[in-house]
Amino acid sequence: MILPIIAYGDPVLRKVGTEITNEYPELHDLITNMFETMHTALGVGIAAPQVGKSIRLFIIETKPFTEKGENDDEDDQFSAEEHNLLSNFKKVFINAKILEEEGKEWVFNEGCLSIPKIREDVIRKPKIRIQYLDQNFNFFDETYEGIIARVIQHEYDHIEGKLFTDKISPLRRRLLQGKLTDISKGKIKTGYKMRFPNK
Repeated sequence: MILPIIAYGDPVLRKVGTEITNEYPELHDLITNMFETMHTALGVGIAAPQVGKSIRLFIIETKPFTEKGENDDEDDQFSAEEHNLLSNFKKVFINAKILEEEGKEWVFNEGCLSIPKIREDVIRKPKIRIQYLDQNFNFFDETYEGIIARVIQHEYDHIEGKLFTDKISPLRRRLLQGKLTDISKGKIKTGYKMRFPNK
């Protein structure tokens, strides 16, 4: 089932998510619905707060990074190894905790399904160590680098009540304020279902 994506301005996007257990009601249905919602919106990740659930759950599938668009040449963007990794990376993260972020900060242009039609350069560190549970509540302690680390950091921010716009300069935020207000009021067209807090 495709769920409406919560738009910028909704308080649920500012709440720190609560941890869940394997007894969380209809968890597997929620995960399935989140993947379907993400695919419909052409995203590479989505967090539970973005579908109205203030819990520590997010999903990632990076295959769209490797799918060639009309004006893209992914061969210039990724090595063969990166391309293969991104093509096959699909994971569920429950009760995640980033333990380390390290390396020389780098800039990447980010967007967000809750903040449609706005993209901004965001600075993050390139390597992370994260502990999490998968959908079967198996425990993992893993290290990621590059684009995958970036997507994980972006989705992790959501379960911490943060948005990528928090990481841009105050001047850029002020310049974007009108567009952000319009998004919260539903004065925007998207190719996917959304719920607007101030419509």
